Amino acid sequence: MLTRRQFVLAAALAPDASAAAPELWTPRAPVPESGALEDVADVSFHIIKAHEPEADGYSFLHGVGLCWHKGMLYASFGHNKGKENTSGEESRGRFSRDGGRTWSGVFTIDDGAESPDLAVSHGVFLSHAGRLWAFMGAFHGERQRVHTRAYFLDERRNSWTFRGVALDGGFWPMQQPIQLADGNWIMAGLHVGDDNPAAVAISHGADFTKWRQVVIPQAPGLGRMWGESTVIVYSEESRGDRVLNIARYGDQPMALVAESRDHGRTWTPSTVSNLPMVTSKPYAGTLSNGFHYLIATTTADSARRRSPLTIALSPPGEPRFRRILRIRDSVTAAPLVDSNPGAALSYPYALEHEEHLYVGYSNNGGRVGQNINSAELAVIPIAALR
Repeated sequence: MLTRRQFVLAAALAPDASAAAPELWTPRAPVPESGALEDVADVSFHIIKAHEPEADGYSFLHGVGLCWHKGMLYASFGHNKGKENTSGEESRGRFSRDGGRTWSGVFTIDDGAESPDLAVSHGVFLSHAGRLWAFMGAFHGERQRVHTRAYFLDERRNSWTFRGVALDGGFWPMQQPIQLADGNWIMAGLHVGDDNPAAVAISHGADFTKWRQVVIPQAPGLGRMWGESTVIVYSEESRGDRVLNIARYGDQPMALVAESRDHGRTWTPSTVSNLPMVTSKPYAGTLSNGFHYLIATTTADSARRRSPLTIALSPPGEPRFRRILRIRDSVTAAPLVDSNPGAALSYPYALEHEEHLYVGYSNNGGRVGQNINSAELAVIPIAALR
């Protein structure tokens, strides 16, 4: 059962306090507090891109994206020598040939040179049919006219080819495309504007140059949110027609949840769940062993604090998480990565490869400023999550 404090918080935030909050967390036990968490066993940590403005001039870094492609691990991030969400933003990245222990020099996917006020920032990858795609959030000026741009890697020239605006109208991608049972692909994200609800993009089959945005409705009275979202596709259990969307709720530290039963075409409204979650972008998925996971900070006492970085787990086919493990705390004895009592660990991204879960995340190392981050990587044996 929920603790009294959790129940009061969920009821106070729900648009209809008389209605039960959707259950993302099992009713069998209270959500654990930070001090009661078990640590993930045998996790290793690596630096993707250090915060080093004295060397490269870049201060802002955020939004790690990851992808394995032809034996190499690719990482991307938004980078800016100025402030976040200004026209100096660039989409950049690195690749690793040894599973994230060492990295190439930084490459640029798009520096926005096409237009004086164009900014291209963080996004997601997709490796499909031998080609590496990138879908990057972009805007003009200071986060105006938000859209998603598509690229693929020209491996002969070792450069990125722009394939046009894949989706206009305010959509910013947050999770790599996942194929649905009907043959289309779904990409979770955020709709910027109109109270900033959660949204998904649906492909036209395997044509990744044009996508259709589906804005998820909000429950009455929900108000403004910052709907950075992620999806779990229940492909094995129900032929892929059931999709769960988990979204950030503005300044309130509770997870929002919505559901689709028709391949993402229509959705129940985003509603406050019974799971506390930090006010930051979440990331969810399904492991090869069938377990579903949610990476964020989901503890009973963290509220808006972006630590510890946690992973919640649920059995195959079960939408309610039953166990929460700590990936790392703000302070760690691990070498090289930032360790500071005030460190914010945020905007996770994850993918599985060869019996390991690779988790990218931002770490501000306790630095003062908006997303003055390094990009880091946690590598978790799948066996540690069983």
